[in-house]
Amino acid sequence: MIRIRSLTGVTAAVLLLAAGSAGAQNLGQNARRVAPDRLPYYWTLTNTSVNADVPNTGKNLNQPGCVAVTYLIGSNGLPQNVVAARTIPEGDLSLVAVSAVKDFRYARSGVNRNADPVNTYYVVGFNVPEDPAKKAALYKRCALPGYQTS
Repeated sequence: MIRIRSLTGVTAAVLLLAAGSAGAQNLGQNARRVAPDRLPYYWTLTNTSVNADVPNTGKNLNQPGCVAVTYLIGSNGLPQNVVAARTIPEGDLSLVAVSAVKDFRYARSGVNRNADPVNTYYVVGFNVPEDPAKKAALYKRCALPGYQTS
């Protein structure tokens, strides 16, 4: 689990699940799309914690939710083209999720000996229910199509 440190004093229970991108710019258009569960074959997240900007107030900040953040992991292991692709429920949690993903750092792994860039996504959970069935249902709503195969 990755801890997010609040820069504004507001804390959010955050569970960071998987990783991702859509490659909107030329740099990422030809990069392979990798499903979050397959990402460790290409890149390993090296952070044990990240910094994120957390607003003091905003829409649906205290509600259970998730944000699917798409991004390109560049050959240098840094996230690029970071975008909140889906936010459940709609609100200001997307700003926190994008801020956290921008702070990710990766090292190449597995079959990615050349440090080839990949597009992927990461689901950031907020105020996630403890009940496993409710938790799974919430994260399923943030799953993105097009990343199921590597």
